[in-house]
Amino acid sequence: MLTFTDRAREMLGSFLDQGDGELEYLRIAMVGSPAAPEFELTLVSPGEQRDDEQKVEVGAITVLIADAQADRLEGATVDFVERVNESGFEVRPRVSGAAADLPTPTGPVADRVIEVLQDQVNPAIASHGGAINLVDVKGTEIYLEMSGGCQGCAMSRLTLRQGVERMLRQAIPELTAVHDITDHASGVNPYFEA
Repeated sequence: MLTFTDRAREMLGSFLDQGDGELEYLRIAMVGSPAAPEFELTLVSPGEQRDDEQKVEVGAITVLIADAQADRLEGATVDFVERVNESGFEVRPRVSGAAADLPTPTGPVADRVIEVLQDQVNPAIASHGGAINLVDVKGTEIYLEMSGGCQGCAMSRLTLRQGVERMLRQAIPELTAVHDITDHASGVNPYFEA
């Protein structure tokens, strides 16, 4: 189900050794939008396992995962990364298009966003071989994914911020955030190469 890198195993072991012996399990919880998930990792005692969580043994590590999130964590990798300004555990879900496993968003905001994308945005970028799709809506925040010629295009950020976002905010003034969740590194035929 999950894979831990050697560095993640080493650091987790170090944190467990520093405790008083009561914290033995690692809880991994997905928060935010499923299209652009963030993960919270917490050390807990065995008595803190919730009724809606399953226990997964990954080598010597016992992980608690909410039943409803188990499918989304299938094939994920847990790593410990060290950067200049921060370090910590990072969960990398299995690689696939963000929209691949998610149902099409519905509701008043989603319907209006889809209408703007279909009627104004996608016809304009079709000549570049691109498309932009709505992946998720959380309140007044939306999550978009670019594909085709837009995926990996050096101009994609400008296209999104100066063109697409402007059109969407004009049509749907209550939008508070537009998130690009595209994996631009995996684009195979970008319109403008970076």
